[in-house]
Amino acid sequence: MKRNDSKIKLLFLSADKFPPFRVDVKVLFGKEISGKGHRIDWLLQSEKPLKRKYETLLFNGRAFIGPNNECSTIYKRLKSLIKNIVNDFYLCKILKNNDYHLLLIKDKFIAGFVALILAKIYNIKFIYWLSFPFPEDSFFKVKERAVNFPTLYFIRGIVFHLLLYRIILKYCDHAFVQTEYMKEKIIKKGILKSKMTAVPMAVSIDDIPFFGYHSTDVSKDEKVIVYLGTLIKLRRIDFLIRVFNEVKKLKKNSKLKLVGDSEIPKDILDLKYEIKKHGLDDSVTITGFLPQKKAWEQIKDADVCVSPIYPSPSFDVGSPTKLLEYMAMGKASVANNHPEQQIVLRESQAGICVEWDESAFVKAIIYLIDNPEVASMMGKKGHEYIKSKRNYKETANTVEKILLRIKSEKIQC
Repeated sequence: MKRNDSKIKLLFLSADKFPPFRVDVKVLFGKEISGKGHRIDWLLQSEKPLKRKYETLLFNGRAFIGPNNECSTIYKRLKSLIKNIVNDFYLCKILKNNDYHLLLIKDKFIAGFVALILAKIYNIKFIYWLSFPFPEDSFFKVKERAVNFPTLYFIRGIVFHLLLYRIILKYCDHAFVQTEYMKEKIIKKGILKSKMTAVPMAVSIDDIPFFGYHSTDVSKDEKVIVYLGTLIKLRRIDFLIRVFNEVKKLKKNSKLKLVGDSEIPKDILDLKYEIKKHGLDDSVTITGFLPQKKAWEQIKDADVCVSPIYPSPSFDVGSPTKLLEYMAMGKASVANNHPEQQIVLRESQAGICVEWDESAFVKAIIYLIDNPEVASMMGKKGHEYIKSKRNYKETANTVEKILLRIKSEKIQC
């Protein structure tokens, strides 16, 4: 079969479920890369209960959808995991019956190991995409006593660490990682710098709403502070409650809106206890999980947006989307000195970056509330920065060039 050198035929196997919703999958590959005329086929597990696998169209390619069941109990979750692993092995048949240039695996470890072997057998370039430090996160959760089965998580961390750093990243043809900081950490584990590319998160300008540069009514008495993101205990959102408690003492009519939730009910109960302890029941709103567009709507009336990220091995290497979404919507932000947030706010001047310190957050929030003209200018700079540097059209151009380069390189035996 004759191959078109300017176009890529890629098989994408991801830990994300079907239909994909994460922007680095749905938008970057599904919309932007596919939109350039490249063919992408998908191997995914169904998000909803499904008895038998089936094929369907997805973007401009095919999607092979694996079965799943509801995960209401530990037994059913284990059953779902087994089905997922079985579905990954369908990769053998797909590769045998199709002619791909590239095989891309995202955030899967056992499947990544199997895919690496199959790529060698079928002479296909193998690319790995690591969006989160899963081995380190397993160890972190054990250390923080945040899991019910610490021994299992510890074993998982060891196995994932071995597969990822000793085999998958060492022998893959190329790897995409989340940030430059993550890349630096991985280099220290003996992985070649030349075979990794950092692809931080971005936003889709076509999809995200734009509310104007600090479009809230600056004359209104009530001041709104917004946090968008998960409320799991490991994120230390109680920090933000204590920050807001101090802000409230100076700005009596201020409100805090927490746009998010946690899959663990106790996390929300603990957060509500913290809110009640400070007498903030009437001033703090927890929206729960919302559809993406509904979540963005919550930012519309924000005077200040916040992005506190607890310093940890898991979170330090990440690329927070919330900060980019605030900026895209023209909102000034207060964030802590997280590696990626420091870079973004230094380059864009779209907010204030402080230490992970309650008093520092309080001072920065009060400053932006008291200086709406500064907040408005930051909002404008943030929006322009996203348009020029952190939107998925630009990211897709970078990724496409790398994919085409890898495709053209000779396979190393």
